[in-house]
Amino acid sequence: MRLLERVRQRFARPPEPVRAVVQASADPDERVLAWGALVREEGWLVATSRGLRRVPAGLPLPEAGGVGVLPWHEVGTARWTATGDGGGRFEVTPLTEVEPGVQARLPVERYALSDAGGLPPVVRRRVDQTVVASRRAPLPGGGGVLLVARRLPGQAAREWTVVFDEDADRTDPAARESARQKLAEAVAADQPD
Repeated sequence: MRLLERVRQRFARPPEPVRAVVQASADPDERVLAWGALVREEGWLVATSRGLRRVPAGLPLPEAGGVGVLPWHEVGTARWTATGDGGGRFEVTPLTEVEPGVQARLPVERYALSDAGGLPPVVRRRVDQTVVASRRAPLPGGGGVLLVARRLPGQAAREWTVVFDEDADRTDPAARESARQKLAEAVAADQPD
């Protein structure tokens, strides 16, 4: 990307529908960090200070407040593949809490962008900033878990969670007990003396 394009992009205002959605947000401090245009003029993928939003094109302004946000600490992975023409594809794996301290991966959400703008580095930085520590641990009977400590907005302490791998049986009592034990060990090791 040429210097002039980067400067223009840095100081460009977000499209009106994007601004309307963020202004209608429940968080008055939320701000737009970067956005990319979805293919076929379907709207925008937007990185805000709170998380990731998909803003559809042609959204009536009264409905702008109904566009959900995926908070940064609930993004399991966000993979970017550039196409070389300024666009590319994001594959985002959201996480959901299935019980206290245990998260599950939701189906991958795919976004094809015709113009990524400054979105890829912002998404990477925001997701990386939430993860304080992570480590993988095997489970008896196969599979494993990912133990992750994340920063949550408005909380001083980190929050540790366990995410079961796809090939791990979250319903197996032995696997669940092993995961609980590994999580307790990680939390205990993280506590200052």
